[in-house]
Amino acid sequence: MVLKSSSSSSTAIVVTDVSIKNDIATSILHMHIANCPVIKMLHHIAFVISTEAKLFAIRCSINQAYIKENISKIIVVTDFIHVAKKIFDSLSLL
Repeated sequence: MVLKSSSSSSTAIVVTDVSIKNDIATSILHMHIANCPVIKMLHHIAFVISTEAKLFAIRCSINQAYIKENISKIIVVTDFIHVAKKIFDSLSLL
């Protein structure tokens, strides 16, 4: 799916990860949109637990891809599936 979508200019592929050290979470995301250079972004947040940091990273990734022009599909690649499920479970409550 990622390889097929990587040539589409309306799809953003975002790879995200989080690390926590000394109560500071660092979120690193790399975003690929066809015919554009890869974008690397760093975000820092203090005094959070691991789950909150991971939710923050996913939400930042989606927000950064959403503000790009003409994006209709966002693929988020992450290794924290249990946290991603929390996002979509909370959306079903709305």
